[in-house]
Amino acid sequence: MAQTAAYTGTGRRKDSVARVRLVPGTGKITVNGRPVEDYIQSALLILDLKQPFGVTETADTYDTFVNVDGGGYSGQAGAIRHGIARALLEVDPDFRGPLKKAGLLTRDPRMKERKKYGLKKARKASQFSKR
Repeated sequence: MAQTAAYTGTGRRKDSVARVRLVPGTGKITVNGRPVEDYIQSALLILDLKQPFGVTETADTYDTFVNVDGGGYSGQAGAIRHGIARALLEVDPDFRGPLKKAGLLTRDPRMKERKKYGLKKARKASQFSKR
């Protein structure tokens, strides 16, 4: 049995980690065993995570299988986008230019700020009382 080529990439954003596998196919995206439309309700986030395919003009060339965990839907969509971009880089190193120009290879460094002692959240304090 012939083994088809599979390309992998790991994407991260906020607390989310996505393991992405690209297999030559028709362009369907499966996230955690479910179609992407069932897993992520926001059409904008789905459009966002498909961006690397648009930049490299490979929209209906690969089936995408994703395992993602941690964080919320927004962070997960960002992690999937990052993972797809990295996997496409494995497909063809010539994609580096357009992907980098679109800012899809850069890991978003913004994280939730840690809670400080004596405060309710990272910066929220209890109301100050003079008397």
